[in-house]
Amino acid sequence: MFRLIFLFAILGAGLFVGSQYTGQQGYVLVSVADKTIEMSVTTLVIFIIAALAALFGLEYVIKKIFYASSATWNYFSVRKMRRSRRYTNEGIIKLLEGDFKDAEKKVTRWANHHDMPLLCYLVASEAAQGMGDSNKRDHYLKLALEQKDSRLAVELTRAKQQLREARFDEAFATLSDLKGEYPNNAVVLNLLKTVYVELKLWQPLLELLPKLAKAKLITKEEQQQLELVAQCGLLAEVAEQKGSEGLIQHWNSLPRKVKTDLHLVECFTKQLINRKADDQAFTIIKETLKKHPTADLYKLLPELNLSDSHPAMVFLEETLRKNGNNAEAHSALAQFHLRGQKWSEAQQHFEKALAQRSNVSDYAYLADSLEKQNFNKAAHEVSKKALTLVNNQ
Repeated sequence: MFRLIFLFAILGAGLFVGSQYTGQQGYVLVSVADKTIEMSVTTLVIFIIAALAALFGLEYVIKKIFYASSATWNYFSVRKMRRSRRYTNEGIIKLLEGDFKDAEKKVTRWANHHDMPLLCYLVASEAAQGMGDSNKRDHYLKLALEQKDSRLAVELTRAKQQLREARFDEAFATLSDLKGEYPNNAVVLNLLKTVYVELKLWQPLLELLPKLAKAKLITKEEQQQLELVAQCGLLAEVAEQKGSEGLIQHWNSLPRKVKTDLHLVECFTKQLINRKADDQAFTIIKETLKKHPTADLYKLLPELNLSDSHPAMVFLEETLRKNGNNAEAHSALAQFHLRGQKWSEAQQHFEKALAQRSNVSDYAYLADSLEKQNFNKAAHEVSKKALTLVNNQ
């Protein structure tokens, strides 16, 4: 537009000057080396205007040619990109359907023309893993990592693949690096939870759980359950490393709220029993049962290897005086009598326990106590009940 205005302005100026100096055209002489060109001023002006018009016209034609070439190039580029997107979408569907070979073929065929090659290579890596080809899997991950802003997506894909193949140590290394760069990434935190559980890294798991709960990646119930698992695992770890004394010190250092959990008390006493600290275990069980009678703790009493079983038997007798329908207390006391070869007393308490609920072990113990008293027929009937109970389970 500017060029047209410029030409019309020059042309107008030329016409004005020409009308003013009609009959006085002037004289122009151009001499170059041994050649000379003569013309009037009017001719020179017309020549300049014609030259400018020709120059602008040439520019216009050249631009049109380049535009056509560019449009043609863009057309083919866009066409390739659309085809690449279509193949990638089809490849993702094939991956979900389990057709890994076709999925790999489709997403890699036009990956160079895709506007996001990262997606193509990640899908190809997943397909390669599905086929069990670790070399191709790692090759595609390497290609994906060469793309811009790809680290997080690539490393998360790598970690998920490591977890699926139970390569937990490698997944731990991958995710630990990511946690330093992306400490609040929900996927990183969730995958770390799985790794910590599988590798029995209980202390890191306990530190991670509040973050998971805050990000609403686990429910309150799941958090409590995982805390119990981690605390029990930590008790076993401390017991193995520091023995019963270190275990007791660790227990005493725990918050009071944690120590009141009956499941955790059971874990603690089992570790004490494993470390031959049966007397300390009995004290913990007795004090806990006074406040919170629970079947699982009563079951632990006969497992204790006490130097003197009398205090435990007295405790159970007192419990039964308060509540004669406590089946687990009857069973525990009966096992102490069985250990002391008091067959009749053992029989009575086993029968009372079984009157409250069925239990295969108690049936077997009862049959044994009856045999010791030469009540073979009764023992046979009890054994049949135990066998029937086992078959129905």
